Amino acid sequence: MSRSKNLSEEDRVLWSLVARTATPLEGRAPPILPEAPSQPAPEAPSAAPYVAAAKPKTSSVSHVLDRPTLDKLAKGRMPIEARVDLHGMTQDEAYSLLYSFLHRAHAGGLRYVMVITGKGSSSGGDGVLRRSVPAWLSTPAFRPLVSSHDHAARHHGGAGALYVRLRRVRT
Repeated sequence: MSRSKNLSEEDRVLWSLVARTATPLEGRAPPILPEAPSQPAPEAPSAAPYVAAAKPKTSSVSHVLDRPTLDKLAKGRMPIEARVDLHGMTQDEAYSLLYSFLHRAHAGGLRYVMVITGKGSSSGGDGVLRRSVPAWLSTPAFRPLVSSHDHAARHHGGAGALYVRLRRVRT
């Protein structure tokens, strides 16, 4: 029996990242990557919409957290109930993990979570995930889950992290 059947979707993504870097022992077969999850996340948009969606439109609805909530999160007076770190992932891996994380957090009744994208300055750019994740959070796939989002306070990661307010669970 395979141990991968007991892994959560988040663990499967992380395991696949680790398994790709492993070199099998001499005489052994390469590691078997777990199957795709039974309930796939919606497809990530192609690369072209990322750039277009990252630029805010003046006619669109703002998804920015209100100032009092942002201040409470920054000062620790409102708890950040969960975190997910997307460092070092491809866009497809990050999208899948982000969707499953937010879906589980929403189903669990959580309200405020943090998404760590990293600043992405190591390659001289501003970071693909840092630019893409806010755009993803505004797409139709995430709208039923996400109420609003904003950059985190400096001590929580600043521009390399986002506070996300999840919608209330309808009963």
